[in-house]
Amino acid sequence: MKDAPPVEPVTNALTIDVEDYFQVSAFAPHIARSEWNLRECRVERNVDCILEMLANSDTKATFFTLGWIAERYPELVRHIVREGHELASHGYGHERASDQTEAAFFADIQLAKIVLEDLSGSEVNGYRAPSFSIGSGNLWAFDCLARAGYRYSSSVYPIRHDHYGMPESPRFAYEVRPGLMEIPITTLRVFNRNLPSSGGGYFRLLPYAWSRWMLSRVNGHEHESGVFYFHPWEIDPGQPRIDGISSKTRFRHYFNIDRMEGRLNQLLGDFKWGRMDQIFLDRFSQPVSVA
Repeated sequence: MKDAPPVEPVTNALTIDVEDYFQVSAFAPHIARSEWNLRECRVERNVDCILEMLANSDTKATFFTLGWIAERYPELVRHIVREGHELASHGYGHERASDQTEAAFFADIQLAKIVLEDLSGSEVNGYRAPSFSIGSGNLWAFDCLARAGYRYSSSVYPIRHDHYGMPESPRFAYEVRPGLMEIPITTLRVFNRNLPSSGGGYFRLLPYAWSRWMLSRVNGHEHESGVFYFHPWEIDPGQPRIDGISSKTRFRHYFNIDRMEGRLNQLLGDFKWGRMDQIFLDRFSQPVSVA
């Protein structure tokens, strides 16, 4: 009797939302946009650390990058592309899609795509809304993304959260408009509830073993690729502290950032990782439409 062939591990998508610490949505009431140019920028240093980490583990990833960042640090986006990673859009000015009119949103995502493509010389296929701010109240955003020429979005988090979430949406990749795929942030279905299983603050707040178990369940039992995300500021314990924020916001933002880099290195070794476009656009060339 022949031995069964080894099972190829599922490739998960590693994604980085490229924004600086002062651009976090939770800080918006405390830091005016007019102050952004006056703040110490640390994004270049942090992205360089991430690129080195990925090179050491031979990992490719997708960098959802703000147009505002790209204009000020063009060499940063070129470095990302030279290293073989996917450059994608996080919009231009980190404004929540749910806070914009349809016209303003279209202008933002179109400008970001143009800026990123012009500076990098590479095609930008993907978009992620700041704070996962596409939901049931602004589904018109998908029409804008399709019209702007994006091929996929990763903007919906199918959980309940005080700032975002659409728990009724599909948990895995689907065609949300003709030619446009939505690739939701990964959740694990337990007792008729979706649990966050894809990084961000939850990855810092929960024990590493819990995050590893949830992603392993998605890979092993559902045979689906996970989508993991984090931000460059999450590996930067030395970032300036913001005065006047609530204790809840302070806890969410700063908790365990001194351990984040070590956890990420462990995660890179425990799972197989790749770029969003190479995982999903090829695999789902003819996805099933969802009304």
